[in-house]
Amino acid sequence: MNFELSEEHLMIRQAARDFAQNELKPGVIERDEHQKFPAEQIKKMGELGFLGMMVSPKYGGGGMDAISYVLAMEEISKVDASASVVMSVNNSLVCWGLETFGNEEQKLKYLVPLAKGEIIGAFCLSEPEAGSDATSQHTTAIDAGDHYVLNGTKNWITNGSNASVYIVMAQTDVAKGHKGINALIVEKGAPGFTIGPKENKLGIRGSDTHSLMFTDVKVPKANRIGEDGFGFKFAMKTLTGGRIGIAAQALGIAGGAYELALQYSKERKAFGVPISQHQAIQFKLADMATNIEAARLLCYKAAWTKDQGLDYTLSAAMAKLFASQVAMDTTIEAVQVHGGYGYVKEFHVERLMRDAKITQIYEGTSEVQKIVIARQIIGK
Repeated sequence: MNFELSEEHLMIRQAARDFAQNELKPGVIERDEHQKFPAEQIKKMGELGFLGMMVSPKYGGGGMDAISYVLAMEEISKVDASASVVMSVNNSLVCWGLETFGNEEQKLKYLVPLAKGEIIGAFCLSEPEAGSDATSQHTTAIDAGDHYVLNGTKNWITNGSNASVYIVMAQTDVAKGHKGINALIVEKGAPGFTIGPKENKLGIRGSDTHSLMFTDVKVPKANRIGEDGFGFKFAMKTLTGGRIGIAAQALGIAGGAYELALQYSKERKAFGVPISQHQAIQFKLADMATNIEAARLLCYKAAWTKDQGLDYTLSAAMAKLFASQVAMDTTIEAVQVHGGYGYVKEFHVERLMRDAKITQIYEGTSEVQKIVIARQIIGK
């Protein structure tokens, strides 16, 4: 059993760390305050290859493994979770789904520019009445010969206004239930496709989250991913990999908060000594470091399992469940270590605390992860 990272992995991690510190950290507080999408930074991430890391070079990607992706996600998330969720959706949900299940024409038309970071994509599953219960799709795609007529609303869509390509889950045959769902590629600007106002969120405020409305949108059948009725299976398989990305995001948020708390504890003095010399603070730091290391091992194990071509359903769910809880716990304690300074924006930890919460909700709530884990260990 080898816990050492390869030289290539170390280089990728360092490149992501340098980008996060030099390009993302300046202005991150302002972007959070004003809900400003990091357009310039995302463009640079695309140019550096962070938006199509695992895609084959044949389609414009980096051809890297899942461990490389997790390492980069971790470093980006330490500084700016709003940027890392754009990276996660584009890599884990959109690019991976298209490369794994799309046909050659779809890959050449959509995957190549997505992998190169020339455009970004969005994954559209959630609806007003279909969150954790993804089988209850009310968005419909009526078969009209050579195309589908798409009608409905999607909620909580990351990259909602900045994406160019949207993968939309829609019900084609209600009688078949979840077996009648299809995954359709919809382009921005299609007649009848409108984007709702930006959500005013607690955290990841720099990312753009919107509702999407579809009114008699014509979608060519050539834009259906996989066979008729494959949409629900496509969504579930794609989300399983996405959980590794969000686990890495949670790990990064926790790590960023811990590093700030550790540094502050060595500088801040109370009762004549740095607060890191007080046992109450030492115990907080010890718990943070231990939990983060445990979360890191779960994340890396999930990525390794995926890279080995093994079933990573269980490992991905465990990684996301645990890492998201560690992110929440660690950021709360990081604020506590900072005391009053932790409650103000310039010290970053309050933002990381707000960003942490969403990792327990999106791409499968913690409760859903427990259901997945239970089914895997007990047997369906």
